[in-house]
Amino acid sequence: MALSRADTSTLGRWWWSVDRWTLAALLTLVFFGYVMVLAAAPAVAERIGASSRNMFFVRQVVYLAGASAVMAGISLLSPKGVKRLALLGFAGALLLTMATLVIGAEVKGARRWLNLPMLGSLQPSEFLKPCFAVVAAWLIAEAKTAGRRGWVAWAIVLGLYGLVALVLQRQPDIGMLLVVTTVFFTQVFVAGINLAIVAALGGLGVSGLVGAYFVFHHVQRRVDQFLFGEGGANYQVDVALEAFGAGGMMGVGPGEGRMKNVLPDAHADFVFAVVGEEFGLLICLFILGLFTFVVVRGLMRLLAETDLYVILAAAGLLTQFGLQAFINMASSLHLIPTKGMTLPFVSYGGSSVIAIALGMGFLLALTRRRMNRGEEGAAQGGYR
Repeated sequence: MALSRADTSTLGRWWWSVDRWTLAALLTLVFFGYVMVLAAAPAVAERIGASSRNMFFVRQVVYLAGASAVMAGISLLSPKGVKRLALLGFAGALLLTMATLVIGAEVKGARRWLNLPMLGSLQPSEFLKPCFAVVAAWLIAEAKTAGRRGWVAWAIVLGLYGLVALVLQRQPDIGMLLVVTTVFFTQVFVAGINLAIVAALGGLGVSGLVGAYFVFHHVQRRVDQFLFGEGGANYQVDVALEAFGAGGMMGVGPGEGRMKNVLPDAHADFVFAVVGEEFGLLICLFILGLFTFVVVRGLMRLLAETDLYVILAAAGLLTQFGLQAFINMASSLHLIPTKGMTLPFVSYGGSSVIAIALGMGFLLALTRRRMNRGEEGAAQGGYR
């Protein structure tokens, strides 16, 4: 049943105020998530000796359905509601991320996961990303509008960033730390901070990356593999590039790909290579276009926004979304060193899919058209 503009119900107000184009693009990515896990996951399940070839697919159906519900539900919130939920989410995610250092499951020398009864494995740092972006935006906006007392908000947000950085470094999860840092620096820049301070922060970030190369063996190994490709160390990337080459322009057809049978993490970190082989260059460009559309459209929606908190929060969430997609696709194409980061909504994953849905729900809520007197007055007038 069609909803008219005169519909003053919660659903009616939501439908005529939410960015339906962005919502459609995100749901299209969710659809590709279903298609790609159906194409890639059975081969992976069979290779690792899982109890069922459809194990990953069944799980992903549940994850993506839950993610869609989370995204839609959170998009109903007001900016103030987004802030409150982000504060609660940040506190909970930070405590759970700190808990991984003590009771987390160790995988390849890193402690990033918690094994929870009934819920299985959980990576709480995934939820830190969107929640911290919103919390940081709120504190930076407060600092900019508080006059001389703004230093208190600056001290708090810098302290929280330092705490998050310390916890992620201790796991260690340098890739996650890079994303959080990039988002935070982007928000500081958009807030109009003195360029000298921004440059100093940028220099500090570059120094941190250089330091990570010399301090963390796994970071040094991945960079060296990318630059020098020592002794077949780029096996996953080589197979991924072979998959892209086999797919050509139109692909070999759904389910007909062969590289997923030998490509580790074909359903997760390297799902883009499976897309390339089975669906070809045109669909790869279409998926790239969807990510670009979401980011550009979101930024365009902010041009008419006057609330600094909304601008900073949405800019941070869009930066995070676009950066994560870029890292995944660029890793598969051997444009940057490999990093275990999922392709939003397309890769298999529980924590990552729900966390991305949380962030995009925040974005849809923040970019809804609102009346100057607030959403409560929507029944008496139009939307801004």
